[in-house]
Amino acid sequence: MINLRPVFQILGVLLSILSAGMLIPALVDLAAGNPDWISFTGGGALGLFVGIALMLSCWSGPSRITIRQAFLLTNLTWLVLPAFAAVPFMFSILEMSFTDAFFEAMSGITTTGSTVISGLDNAPPGLLLWRAILQWLGGIGIIIMALTVLPMLRVGGMQIFKVEAFEAQEKVMPRATQLASGLTMVYVLLTAIWTVMYTLAGMSLLDGVAHAMTTIATGGYSTHDLSLAYFDSARIDAIATVGMVVGSIPFILYLQAVRGNPGRLFTDTQVRWFLAIVVASVAAVVLYLWQRLDMPLPEALRHGSFNLISVMTGTGYATTDFWQWGGLPVMLMFGLMFVGGCAGSTTCGIKIFRFQVLYAVAKTQVQRLLQPSGVFIPYFNRKPLLAGVGEAVMGFFFLYGVSVGVLTIVLGAFGLDYVTALSGAATAISNVGPGLGETIGPAGNFASLPDGAKWALSFGMMLGRLELFTVLVLLMPRFWRG
Repeated sequence: MINLRPVFQILGVLLSILSAGMLIPALVDLAAGNPDWISFTGGGALGLFVGIALMLSCWSGPSRITIRQAFLLTNLTWLVLPAFAAVPFMFSILEMSFTDAFFEAMSGITTTGSTVISGLDNAPPGLLLWRAILQWLGGIGIIIMALTVLPMLRVGGMQIFKVEAFEAQEKVMPRATQLASGLTMVYVLLTAIWTVMYTLAGMSLLDGVAHAMTTIATGGYSTHDLSLAYFDSARIDAIATVGMVVGSIPFILYLQAVRGNPGRLFTDTQVRWFLAIVVASVAAVVLYLWQRLDMPLPEALRHGSFNLISVMTGTGYATTDFWQWGGLPVMLMFGLMFVGGCAGSTTCGIKIFRFQVLYAVAKTQVQRLLQPSGVFIPYFNRKPLLAGVGEAVMGFFFLYGVSVGVLTIVLGAFGLDYVTALSGAATAISNVGPGLGETIGPAGNFASLPDGAKWALSFGMMLGRLELFTVLVLLMPRFWRG
């Protein structure tokens, strides 16, 4: 049987941190004279009580976490934390149901950005800040998990970063905890920089802080129903566009740059692939908007680059209803919705490195067809691929497609039309935010969907955020037998 004491002990620590974070929006609401400070105080007290109780009752001193414990801890973290994070939503003046509150919290912690809340412009400031904090915490959480937990669990080819992660720990900082501290400092620094830029560009302090958090976390929660279109500022759009790209690059490279090795930012092949795809896709969309829709070139460049990068990185901001563009832009965005950014960043999706691995494996297969007696080795980042990585990546692609297909069928069973069901499944598992169509597109939200569909989408968000295998392995009886 799995020893659950270390799992619950760490879960108690994480729950206590989340609950302590509720103090911030409570103070904001108290200062604004909004009664929701009581909801945050009560929710924080409940979470702290449960978290501290778990820590004290399960304390067993420092212990080594096994692989099965790591799988279980990862799933429980992304399941329990949204449940407690939903409490302030339920007891706020919005009076959300548990289904809606859990959906909103899960969307926040997984940095998906889908929402069921209408009337954000009149929502309490503490609640708006809490949504941003959830995405900000989810962003740093996934960065640390991608560098420490997922390589150990060998999920979907992530073992390819196990060597790099340990090299980084040995060359940059000696211990994993110090590595996590360094990444957090970089994360906080980037958030502070974008806060300053947003406020200087015309946002209020609350808007600046909230959007800086959700930009670097590539989450997409905004403080307004119109998202960044509310500000109608080319300067703000440009700041957000750069911020989304920054959040899509491996944060370990920023840490190495701070420590005196900035060259990796320019030589890492994953970053090069990502930037090349972004530039080529933006060019195609801008040209289409300019030539086919007669949009002025500056406006086409502004809206085309912003919305495409927002969808590809899984951020989910919007400055216009790009569903109305039709044709090439919508199809291209739908495809890029699955791609995502780089591994080790805050973005979601399949990730660039898996496309690189698939390309390298396919290339060697073609070479072997031409030269059957030749010896060809697939490479990633100028290093030979580790054994089993190619098979793991191909398995991930297969499972990704199956998961989107199954979730589409489930959503269709709840009465959703084909476009809403397919784009809803894709946006949930890819953690993008807005879907396509009139209902859940960039001009709508998920409030009108039935509760069953919201629970299915919540599971899809968790499934995509934890890289599929991490969740599905728990469904195997062998996992529990040991």
